[in-house]
Amino acid sequence: MFVTFLRENRIAAGILTIIRLFLGYSWLTSGWGKLTGGFDASGYLTNAVSNPVKGPDGNVVYSWYVSFLKEFAIPNIELFNFIVPIGEFLIGLGLILGCLTTAAAFFGLIMNFSFFLAGTVSHNPTDIFLGGILLLAGLNSGYIGLDRWVIPYIRKTVFKQIYTDKNMTTKKVG
Repeated sequence: MFVTFLRENRIAAGILTIIRLFLGYSWLTSGWGKLTGGFDASGYLTNAVSNPVKGPDGNVVYSWYVSFLKEFAIPNIELFNFIVPIGEFLIGLGLILGCLTTAAAFFGLIMNFSFFLAGTVSHNPTDIFLGGILLLAGLNSGYIGLDRWVIPYIRKTVFKQIYTDKNMTTKKVG
């Protein structure tokens, strides 16, 4: 019943817009600050590897994530120095404009969980909760935004072309 309300109700669309704008502003300003302020993730990632999240027994909780940071992220720090600020900025832009909202919410959740796994609590739990609501609400999250026009356009053009191409390749000849 709550999911139906989130996905179909126009009052919910208004509430979701407020949530979207709040989260979008946070992501946009964070990304913009990194884009214009000379961002370098190497210290953050090195600290996440040196001081991993530990459980009450003192054992590392997310050893697989620490391995990912050590073996992939730190050696490719230039890539992360590029995608983190761009990603944050684009997530914020998508949420503020209500354009590809569910994709923006999804990638925001991935980034929030990445920060969480690295040991940063900050406002991540709140952002995860609100981002989860946006994702759960689906298209209604961007109803008061560009998704009202962008998603139907994508469905008519891109997905129609994919469907047509798929049918053409599966037809039997002769």
